[in-house]
Amino acid sequence: MNIRNIQAFTVDPSRTRKAVKSSLQRDGRQPSGPMDRYPEYRGRRSAAGPEWKSAACIVEADDGTFGLGLTQQSGPVLPIINGHFRQLLTGQSVMATEKCYDLMVRASASYGSQGAAGFAISAVDLALWDLKGKLLGRPVYELLGGPQEEHIICYATGFDVEWYLELGFRAVKLPMPYGPDDGIDGLNRAEEMVAETRSKIGDDIELMLDCWMALDVEYAVRLGESLRPYRLKWLEDYLMPNDMSGFAAVRQRLPGQGLATGEHWYLAEPFLYAAEHRLVDIFQPDVKWCGGLSAAVRICHIAEAAGLTVAPHGAMNDPYGQHLVFSMPAARWGERSSGVSPPGVPLSDMVELPGTAVIEDGYLTPGDAPGFGIEADRTWLERVTV
Repeated sequence: MNIRNIQAFTVDPSRTRKAVKSSLQRDGRQPSGPMDRYPEYRGRRSAAGPEWKSAACIVEADDGTFGLGLTQQSGPVLPIINGHFRQLLTGQSVMATEKCYDLMVRASASYGSQGAAGFAISAVDLALWDLKGKLLGRPVYELLGGPQEEHIICYATGFDVEWYLELGFRAVKLPMPYGPDDGIDGLNRAEEMVAETRSKIGDDIELMLDCWMALDVEYAVRLGESLRPYRLKWLEDYLMPNDMSGFAAVRQRLPGQGLATGEHWYLAEPFLYAAEHRLVDIFQPDVKWCGGLSAAVRICHIAEAAGLTVAPHGAMNDPYGQHLVFSMPAARWGERSSGVSPPGVPLSDMVELPGTAVIEDGYLTPGDAPGFGIEADRTWLERVTV
């Protein structure tokens, strides 16, 4: 069975979700980010982002069966898929996921297979794995070797920590609202926030802090030192993604503190470098950004060989990350990030992709439907197409 066609288009899956929004603010500010050095964006992280919506990719086989892959940044992603990858992969075997992944990586090298091309590779790769599972009649996690545990342990990211505990989560992660331009006041407020949270959740719940590329080496070290009494499991995403020497410096200057990053690394190579140089303890690839399932599996194998662990970014938000974590021994936890329900709202109300398994009492087990188990027919796709 060969690939008959590939088509990417802009979608907004939230159109099918109930009108529920979860707030992600503290002190009237959004979480910090790399644009915080400019006053017009400080505390307004989303204002600096593009207006591009999500991108969907359909890979169709000769018999009309199709697989669905999703990613973000539709603006640059659509022309890469429709104008380049489609002609490259049409006619290839739908089972040749390794070859198709390699073709996309090598063909996009001339304009950079990192960044936007990584998003495009991800969408096609995920659609191929979904299609492969459908044609074989097996869930993707079985194609990867089968379940590694009975269920996935999940944690929630946000500020509504008491609600997360009520939902059964065993760990919580706070977004960091402050950065270097907030100076010592920002450090004091961050410590106050973490101390308050530790008091609410007690000593038996793990606590992490996500800094989303907002810090520099000095501020990350000062922050880490001030937060030692609160026993953070990890400090996350604290530098700009390409600052490898900076990651090395923080690693050296913050001994004993768990460090995590990788959400904004693409393909397997940055993770290999990080493993070889022991820059961090936990890898956090996003399966919809890093190059798809094919790249994420490579990253998990690198981590396992190096004695590191993987906690993929937003992995419990949709079936793609769920199947990855369920099948990879190096992946120990699953994150529910965007779309964690606000207090009083069930997690089931936040599902966007039909067929997505829902976290129950802090655990998740993917279903056994073929592919990623996404119950999206062409009628549903028409509803979400922008």
